[in-house]
Amino acid sequence: MADNDKQQLTIWGRANSVNVQKVLWCLTELGIAYERIDAGMQFGKNTEAPYLAMNPNGRVPTLVEGDYVLWESNSVMRYLCMAHGAGSPIYPADPKSRAAVDRWLDWTLSTLQPVDRPVFWALVRTPPEKRDMVTIQKDADAEAVVWKIPEAQLATRRFIEGDQFTIADIALGAFARRWFGVEGVTKPKLPNLERWFAQFASRRGFAQHLSAPMT
Repeated sequence: MADNDKQQLTIWGRANSVNVQKVLWCLTELGIAYERIDAGMQFGKNTEAPYLAMNPNGRVPTLVEGDYVLWESNSVMRYLCMAHGAGSPIYPADPKSRAAVDRWLDWTLSTLQPVDRPVFWALVRTPPEKRDMVTIQKDADAEAVVWKIPEAQLATRRFIEGDQFTIADIALGAFARRWFGVEGVTKPKLPNLERWFAQFASRRGFAQHLSAPMT
């Protein structure tokens, strides 16, 4: 066992952050014990000097394991798989398969998150009396266009990269929870995405970290 395996693994970040949720889901899939410390939004800490010394972005999550510190949620998931998930199929060893998984991890942050955020914040974290529903519907229409990309991919696959569940499904699934969970806007039918997403209800990591009402 590596030295890092003997160290307490701590995740800094609030449980209702989509990027923290991805990491917690991954930890559950791998069966890794950890401690979580609330940070961000109402919990503060992430703008204070001790936190910024760990994570100069001031965002969540941040992983601390012994003297090792890592931030950026997808990098944290990759690390967890490589350091603690040897042999786990959720991050395949084959270079081409791994690159395909990594592509979706990058895509969620470069393409999906920017169109998800305006809709989620407007419908979940903005009081109803302050919502501009015309603008929100336009933002939802823009997000729907992006979701059509995995919708097409899933036409011939059980999971996003084939028959095996991977951390690409975790990354996409966490954002899909928000897409399917928001109400008050018109959304197109995406049957392949809906079928794919329905599989997660039976996964312990999803049930523990993403099934609660969104806040």
